[in-house]
Amino acid sequence: MKFIAHLAAAITAMVWASAAFADINIGVILSLTGPAASLGIPARNTVELWPKEIAGHKINVTILDDASDPGAATTAARKLTAENKVDVIVGPSITPTSLAIMQVAEETGTPVLTLAGGGAIIEPMTGPRRWMFKMPPSEVIPLQMILDDMRRSKKTKLAIVAVGSAYGQTFLDVAKSLVEKYGVSITVTERFNPTDPSFASQALKILAAAPDAVFIAATGTPGATPQIELKRRGFVGATYQTQAIANSDFLRVGGKEVEGALLPVSPLLVAEQLPDTNSVKTVALNYLKMYEGKFGPQSRSLFGGMAWDSLLFIQAALKDGSVKVASGTPEFRTALRDRLEQIKDLVVTQGVYTLSPTDHNGADDRSQVMVRIENGGWRYVEPK
Repeated sequence: MKFIAHLAAAITAMVWASAAFADINIGVILSLTGPAASLGIPARNTVELWPKEIAGHKINVTILDDASDPGAATTAARKLTAENKVDVIVGPSITPTSLAIMQVAEETGTPVLTLAGGGAIIEPMTGPRRWMFKMPPSEVIPLQMILDDMRRSKKTKLAIVAVGSAYGQTFLDVAKSLVEKYGVSITVTERFNPTDPSFASQALKILAAAPDAVFIAATGTPGATPQIELKRRGFVGATYQTQAIANSDFLRVGGKEVEGALLPVSPLLVAEQLPDTNSVKTVALNYLKMYEGKFGPQSRSLFGGMAWDSLLFIQAALKDGSVKVASGTPEFRTALRDRLEQIKDLVVTQGVYTLSPTDHNGADDRSQVMVRIENGGWRYVEPK
């Protein structure tokens, strides 16, 4: 009997050891072409810097381009889960493509760490959203910073420009719920699509409403279009953007006409300018040393940072051999999701995160600092 007990224990140990060191397959879906390519490309560059193994597991990575298209994203997710047998998906890059793959995530029981910012990806936390996690902070955090800035500078009239997607709609809805508390009224709201050739008619309506400030909720280089048009037509009020435009391509496209814009962003963007007391500074600088060491000075992108943070999330979930079932199985994917929900006070390049079964984002207000576009770059604005 002792022999049988020892044999059973040995077999159990061998199974656990096999699970601990089995390969993990990671699928990555990014917008490498299409309107959101400026977001997807730095994320791909970062994935290429991932180590070959994490927490004792060799990782196999497959990257697919969804061309910024929801249908293509769904096709990519089905391919990754059916053919590549992935244990987890990182991406997509934007809200519409992330929403598109939710059903695949639920059907296959595959956790998804999306780089998109739309709150609709994880709210309400039911059905397919149980498998979705998102890296950017909730819309409330940056909007509170913007409205605080307006209150301090005695601005009371706000125009909102929202891209025609779930990303823009969520920001618009959250802004409407917050403005009264800050003594701000929304004078006009306008929508646009990333592929629109002109913003002229919307700009005229905004100017007619005479706002003190304009808030633009858009992603990537298309977010420059409204600001450029308003500037050319003489708008001199404050302009606020979101961190979804924070990349070098936006600065290139916008040029001098986006100078002065304010945006709440991840501390990563201005890591060197942060005070040493900032919780994120060291982790962010370590990532930037690696990324810019390969891709050049000031090549940084928040979406690249989020791709790195996704890896840190997976690493945290797997540390100490906490998932004791073999990868490549439904049990492993479920265990990985459950472990992600238990992450506490994880410091990454974007902020500090504490997740739970009811919160699949978990970023606190350390995930955002205010930045101004100045002299073709990003300038940290000291809190007041």
